[in-house]
Amino acid sequence: MIASLLADAVLVLHLTFIVFVAGGALLLWRWPRVAWLHVPAVLWGAYAELSGTVCPLTPLENRLRTLAGEQGYAGDFIGHYVMALIYPQGLTRGTQLLIGAGVLALNLTLYALWLRRSRPR
Repeated sequence: MIASLLADAVLVLHLTFIVFVAGGALLLWRWPRVAWLHVPAVLWGAYAELSGTVCPLTPLENRLRTLAGEQGYAGDFIGHYVMALIYPQGLTRGTQLLIGAGVLALNLTLYALWLRRSRPR
C-alpha cells in the first residue's frame, strides 16, 4: 500500500517536472528567479530526450510498483504514459528527437521574448 502510494507520488512528480520543463518559462513573467531552476531542468529534459537517456524517476517508479505487487512498465515515462495517448503505436527515436528539439525551441522562444520585454528601453 505505501509502496503503491509512493509510486503514484513519483508519477505525479515526474509529470509535474515534464510540465515545468515544457512550459516553465511562462513563469518568468511573474517570477523571474524561477529561471535558476528552469534552465537546468530544460537542459536535463532536452538531454534526456535527445540522448535517449531514461530519467531516474522511471526506474524508481517501476521499483516501487514492483514492491507494491503491481506491474512496472518497459521503456520510459513519456513512452508509457504520454505518448500512449498521443501516438498509440509507441515512441520512436525520431519522435523522441522531435520532442527534445521542440522543448528547446519553445523555451528558447519564451526566454527570448522575456529577455526582450525585460530589457530597459
